[in-house]
Amino acid sequence: MAWGKALTALGFLTLSALAGCAGLPQVGASTEASASGAGGLTLTGATPEKPAFSPFSDQTGPSFGGREVIANPSLADVMLTGPLPERAMGRADAPVTIIKYASMTCPYCRKFDAETFPVLKREYIDTGKVRFILREFPIGHQSGAATIALRCAPADKHFALYSKLMAQQPAWVSQEVRLDPIFKVAQQVGITRAEFDACQQDKALIEGLRWVKDRGRKLGVIGTPNFFVNGKLVKTVIGIAELRAMVDPLLAGKVAQGAGR
Repeated sequence: MAWGKALTALGFLTLSALAGCAGLPQVGASTEASASGAGGLTLTGATPEKPAFSPFSDQTGPSFGGREVIANPSLADVMLTGPLPERAMGRADAPVTIIKYASMTCPYCRKFDAETFPVLKREYIDTGKVRFILREFPIGHQSGAATIALRCAPADKHFALYSKLMAQQPAWVSQEVRLDPIFKVAQQVGITRAEFDACQQDKALIEGLRWVKDRGRKLGVIGTPNFFVNGKLVKTVIGIAELRAMVDPLLAGKVAQGAGR
């Protein structure tokens, strides 16, 4: 597929060496604002976004819905879905729901997937205590391309491909749109080149992903990883200790409520 067609499908996305990470004090971390140059804030290594249409745009203005943020969003606000189905694992009626907003190029998302998620899955998701939802918040050209590839995977292979993209992140992350390295990972779950290329051109898919990101911004998400734990926004990297501190009291409260009925 010609690079020009790929850029047309993706739009002009923000470029950043480590784009798509939470606003933390660590060197190299960046927020959506820093990656796009919003508010005059640009980190070293980040390039302001070009003023053109982008399905994952970090721009403001009437054509992009502005920067409206819901103050104190309700659980219903947080759980509202758009044209694309949620990608989730765990019981639908689990007492606690954790939503992770992720950018595919974010090293802190990779760290969470490698170190924290296996314990979260084993102790909370697989035991029916937590439902885990993964939502897209791509920041950067290459992150956008990888996000589209991830949504190209069948639902039952979504998380497998996500983990492979995270684990192999150094092999495909770049400041330019390079589709071949992303495809090499995608084909590991059975995606053909024809399917991969078709997804990169799928306007309905791209528009659906844009809705997910725009909705995240409206809910107050500013970078990645950001989390919602039973509707409460957590704008920072968290490990299993922090998750236990948030989730265990919620689980205890649910048990107490059930015993009091």
